[in-house]
Amino acid sequence: MYPDEIIFGMTLYDLMLGLAVVAAMAVFCLYSSRKKLDPKLHNFILADAVVTVIIGYLFAVLFQAVYNWLGGSPFEINSGTGATFLGGFAGGAGVLFAFYFGVGRFVFRDRMHIKALPGLIEIFSACVPAAHSVGRIGCFFAGCCHGIRCEGFPGVYMEQAGGKVLPVQLFESLFLAILAVFLINRALKDKRANLCLYLLCYGIWRFFIEYLRGDERGATVVNFLSPSQLVSVLMVVLSALLWFFVYARKKDKTESAS
Repeated sequence: MYPDEIIFGMTLYDLMLGLAVVAAMAVFCLYSSRKKLDPKLHNFILADAVVTVIIGYLFAVLFQAVYNWLGGSPFEINSGTGATFLGGFAGGAGVLFAFYFGVGRFVFRDRMHIKALPGLIEIFSACVPAAHSVGRIGCFFAGCCHGIRCEGFPGVYMEQAGGKVLPVQLFESLFLAILAVFLINRALKDKRANLCLYLLCYGIWRFFIEYLRGDERGATVVNFLSPSQLVSVLMVVLSALLWFFVYARKKDKTESAS
């Protein structure tokens, strides 16, 4: 599509990645304003987010390098390696909570960050699809992550694909935008289990949309699943485990107490 530089050495892909970060922070700021979070906690979370984005992106590139290697390409990390969302999500989640608990214990002597965590997880789960939705538009502009060949409607010509292909990036962007709005609404109403819903909905979506992907997906130890499909299965399983061991049990205890 439009991978060429447009301003200050940046491409539309780079700009959309920047806007993705802005989208996630805007969702959090909306929540913070509505729930009147303590300013110290608000600023701490934004600092955590910056660290998470930087290191999470490095994980995304690293995971893509591993995918490429599993697919038969040399293991290398350079400007052409690319990045995979699921790798960045897994690595970024680890960094997010490591910073939150590790640094937070020195910042908050009153354990404010621990007490606020349950509600924050609900909005964090909405920030991810909000950012991902914008980022997928960047993939469309870059011509990566494209779909299978489609000469008729709704096929779009992409030079990187060598012809007209399904714009699965836009399909996913729309799905993620709807999911983000749904989860944001739930978080603002103090409803729980957003993380379970995100893992379940995106895991199922990503598993099946992979069948419409036409780019090189890499290989896994399960020869009939792409790396993203394997991770998607794990996301759905994790969703079920979280629901059973965290949300369902908590609900049962609340009902028993009443």
